[in-house]
Amino acid sequence: MPPPRFPLPQGTLDMLILQILSLGPAHGYGIAQRLEQISRSVVQVNEGSLYPALHRLHQKGWLRAEWRQSEAGREAKFYSLTRAGRRQLALEKDSWARLTGAVGLIFEEGSR
Repeated sequence: MPPPRFPLPQGTLDMLILQILSLGPAHGYGIAQRLEQISRSVVQVNEGSLYPALHRLHQKGWLRAEWRQSEAGREAKFYSLTRAGRRQLALEKDSWARLTGAVGLIFEEGSR
């Protein structure tokens, strides 16, 4: 049985997209596939969330986009990180580490 899906906390999708694109350029469908594959199907993003997020990140200057031919032979918009996107990802990772560390401390306190 696949792991249950659950909604991503606000702002998490942007961070995950930046992380996936730090691995290399990808088109929207490829990003969704990588997220699902790496998370062992826990993170499944629908088009209604993914494409607005990609547009928002592009507007912020964190992604660049170019039309190229996909593996399927069709034209697709491929996204890659800009220098500003790499800086933002580093900030996001730091914030995430601080938050998860603090949550871990709170959980540990409850188990003593």
